[in-house]
Amino acid sequence: MKVIDATDRVIGRLATEISQAALDGEEVRVVNSEEAVISGERDEVFSEYKQKVDRGARDRGPYYPKRPDKMLKRTVRGMLPYKKERGKEAFSRIKTYLEVPSQFEDDVEESDSKSGKDLKNRNYVKLGEVSKHVGWEPING
Repeated sequence: MKVIDATDRVIGRLATEISQAALDGEEVRVVNSEEAVISGERDEVFSEYKQKVDRGARDRGPYYPKRPDKMLKRTVRGMLPYKKERGKEAFSRIKTYLEVPSQFEDDVEESDSKSGKDLKNRNYVKLGEVSKHVGWEPING
């Protein structure tokens, strides 16, 4: 099982890594989903995600999640052939969490990539901020 810390990781690159591991048959757990980042100008990112959430109708969808862990999982789904059997099985091997559950505290891997270092000269927004902007209300705060 692979446990990945999403803190300061660009969501698209992270999703690629997660989907590849899942397609290879590995169980993947992603912790600290709220701390992942989306690169781009703040206002553009907010308006893009707000439009995704507002799209469709309440009774027919499409339904886009508001919670950061579910948003990350939905991004990973876009990189999988989720309508085919191979993709469904890979998608079922992925679990995302807002924080680090106690059973994974010792297993969290340091990322191979330069985690957070590529954010130095880049505009970005944390996934948690985007979630709050589109209407997610965290229970503890």
